[in-house]
Amino acid sequence: MNTAILEKYNVPVPRYTSYPPANYFTDSFTSADYESAIDGSNTACPDHISFYLHMPFCRSLCHYCGCNAYAMQKPDAVENYIRAVHAEIDLVIKRLDPKRKIAQIHYGGGTPTALPARYLRELNAHLLSAFECIERPEIAIECHPGYADEVYWEELTAAGFNRFSLGIQDFDENVLKAVNRKPALLPVQEIIHFLKAHGAKVNMDFIYGLPYQTADSFANTISRAVALEPDRLVTFSYAHVPGIYKRQLMLEKAGLPLSTEKSRMYTEACAVLASARYKSIGMDHFVKPDDELYEALVNGKLHRNFQGYCTRRTTGQVYAFGVTGISQLSDAYCQNTKSIPEYIERTGKGELPVSKGYKLSREEQITREVIETLMCNYSIDWRSLSERLVLPVRELQQTIGYDETQMRQFEEDGLIEYNQHKLKITTDGRLFVRNVAASMDLLMRSTDKVFSKPV
Repeated sequence: MNTAILEKYNVPVPRYTSYPPANYFTDSFTSADYESAIDGSNTACPDHISFYLHMPFCRSLCHYCGCNAYAMQKPDAVENYIRAVHAEIDLVIKRLDPKRKIAQIHYGGGTPTALPARYLRELNAHLLSAFECIERPEIAIECHPGYADEVYWEELTAAGFNRFSLGIQDFDENVLKAVNRKPALLPVQEIIHFLKAHGAKVNMDFIYGLPYQTADSFANTISRAVALEPDRLVTFSYAHVPGIYKRQLMLEKAGLPLSTEKSRMYTEACAVLASARYKSIGMDHFVKPDDELYEALVNGKLHRNFQGYCTRRTTGQVYAFGVTGISQLSDAYCQNTKSIPEYIERTGKGELPVSKGYKLSREEQITREVIETLMCNYSIDWRSLSERLVLPVRELQQTIGYDETQMRQFEEDGLIEYNQHKLKITTDGRLFVRNVAASMDLLMRSTDKVFSKPV
């Protein structure tokens, strides 16, 4: 990419995994507000249910991590936490319409696989006993392969999981050592073979922009990955925000690659994946041509929620459990407390452990739909979106502060192609889709929030 364009647009902008981003949530949002939002969600769209469970414990903390993670605690403390999660589940599901169906269950962290598998099995059973599921629901778990042996993988498949995201990050052990991450305990090829033999889908997750990585070394890592034929492969851009996550300062001692080199990591990884016939989805996902995510992208119907990219078939309103879990309902977000002791105490009292949240205005719901459509599908058909929102195109664009001058600048810089009916991100512009989205976000016109750079 042209260096001048790279420098021009490599500025802090939201990731837009939600709209508004989580740093807009306020502590004026209460447990009563969340209860009201849950009640209202039963008659809103989407109708399906997605459950997210946050397991915050890690056996060791990776220096790059921007997740809400905590060092592993003693067995009795972990058991108290799991008991509190069950209590929170009971508080929420009693407010949900029992005729609704589960489309997704997703475990994140932290490191869910740092816990004994029996806890995960019991939590799945709790949720699945309360509701029916859609056909082919996705029951997914994020896995650190550094500590899981053959018996543990067997226990996870027996617990009902049918999608596994393996957090490989890099095959280069010098990189893993620099970021304080343990490599896989078993050969990754054996893990994938075992999981696929049990009928599961396998994702492989990688991070680029870490110490000791180069465009050539990361391309080699991705080449090794595609040879293992995962169903999906994810290349996350490392977000360096040490002002928020102090442990990231450790990476500065080892040295971080320049943004130009990081950009090359992305483009060369994309080339490797394209040659292996993987299709690009959104900002960072790559899937096989027969994946339903790619079919949704081709049809302009790709969607995402806090669980990640999904189709309209599998998407649901998200009800989150555990510390820092974020629920994503039709007109509200709600985040739980970050304190494990407070979480256990409040759920023990029969209280939803809300810390903060956000109630979306009608205008913000419209903006969310516009930005989500662009981020997922790399395009917006204004007439189609107008029909879905039951809003004239002109009024729709006025609501989001659509700026013709800005669009013309994006087009001149090669980021988009557009006319009065459609806006499309170019192949070169995909790296900066966040910048284009931010131009249609009125909250960005005057904000003091901190965001990461695209590259």
